[in-house]
Amino acid sequence: MIKENQRILNVILVFIDVLVIGLALLVSLWLRFKTTLFGPIGGHLGSISYLLFFTFAVVPVYLILYFAFGLYKPRRTYKNIFSEATQIIKVNILAFISLVSILFIINQPDFSRIMLFLLAIIGTFFGIIERFTIRSVLKRIRVNNKNLKHILIVGDNDLAFTFARRIRDNPYLGFVVSGFLGRSEHVGRQIEGSRVIGSFDDIDAILDMNSFDRVVLAIPLKYYYKINELVESCERVGIKAEIIPDYIRYFPAQPSVDMIEDIPIINIRYVPLDDEFNKFLKYTSDYVIAIIAIIITSPIMIITAIAIKLTSPGPIIFKQERIGHNSKPFMMYKFRSMKVQNPSEEKSEWTTKDDPRKTRVGEIIRKTSIDELPQFFNVLKGDMSVVGPRPERPYFVEQFKETVPKYMVKHQVKPGLTGWAQIHGCRGDTSITKRIEYDIEYVENWHMGLDLAIMIKTAVKKNPNAY
Repeated sequence: MIKENQRILNVILVFIDVLVIGLALLVSLWLRFKTTLFGPIGGHLGSISYLLFFTFAVVPVYLILYFAFGLYKPRRTYKNIFSEATQIIKVNILAFISLVSILFIINQPDFSRIMLFLLAIIGTFFGIIERFTIRSVLKRIRVNNKNLKHILIVGDNDLAFTFARRIRDNPYLGFVVSGFLGRSEHVGRQIEGSRVIGSFDDIDAILDMNSFDRVVLAIPLKYYYKINELVESCERVGIKAEIIPDYIRYFPAQPSVDMIEDIPIINIRYVPLDDEFNKFLKYTSDYVIAIIAIIITSPIMIITAIAIKLTSPGPIIFKQERIGHNSKPFMMYKFRSMKVQNPSEEKSEWTTKDDPRKTRVGEIIRKTSIDELPQFFNVLKGDMSVVGPRPERPYFVEQFKETVPKYMVKHQVKPGLTGWAQIHGCRGDTSITKRIEYDIEYVENWHMGLDLAIMIKTAVKKNPNAY
């Protein structure tokens, strides 16, 4: 029944996707050939050519990519709308590249590439709106106790109860716990709004008498010898057993699974930027943003450089060793805002609010963060990203990795000019523990929308700890 319902939903989704892609194409055609926003209109192919290309190239390419990127998986299993939006962005980037390649292969120079670029932009925008709308409708339906999937939980321990509590507290997921199987002495007990309806040994009879959509095994390690028996009981009635491993309590974050040959390896920390496509997307956006930022801020940088040179003896650019991606050291650039110091003192002292080492120009450029602008060149070099955890000096890294739990996790991604911790006020001489909590949250939940939000908040929000 689950599979049948999912098939029907997928057919509806495919139909809606085709309509949305078609609408995006029409808007793209109108913008390109009915306005002069993107250059002179000039001569172009007729409507029939674009209709044929839409039918035999655009639709197949988009649907194949939608399937390949898991956009027809059940909405219940997607983490949030941002993860789905990220996949839609990927689809449209690859679709643009694929469609341009097709035009090159069939030797069609008169087909508008600008229109295809517009299709990618508008298709992304419309696709995200479409999926957000569908997600919202399904959530509303499920909150009203419709379209529910019934779960039998095999287990009566803390792990099972925690899972049941998550289901109960998040009704929009569309699941309901129909009962537990546990130890015989617990049969009849009411737990987390559901009853223990039988013991482990009753599983065959329970499955024969009831219709469950999913069976989740959440049993302690000492009962793992029963797993094979429990799985066979589920498969006898055609239900796929799912396992929550008891040792998940030791996982510090959402796990992911890699395969080495036919052996699954569980990664205890999910890092979205380990994905090659995500890595490429972030690298490309960093490179483009850095070039644009350098061009726009070049007058400010020139004026700052002159002011530093005229008011304080010493170099204009201050270089300092920091620890970056994969714990590798690099030289980070800043406009010099302090008097020239002894390197041994410089490496182990924090900057304070009324630091006497600051120059007159330094006071201004630190408050406005102008001193950080040369780091866009670090971005071009590949040492840093525009957004990421702030890099620290080796002296403090050695201290913090021994005293601050999970401190080194931040080094699993490139450091940034600004970050999730910084827009929450964790900058300068503030709590390292709180800063690391935000950094880890960023590492584990990265998506392009989050980067964009951080950049916008950095630009518009004044940080009281910038000194």
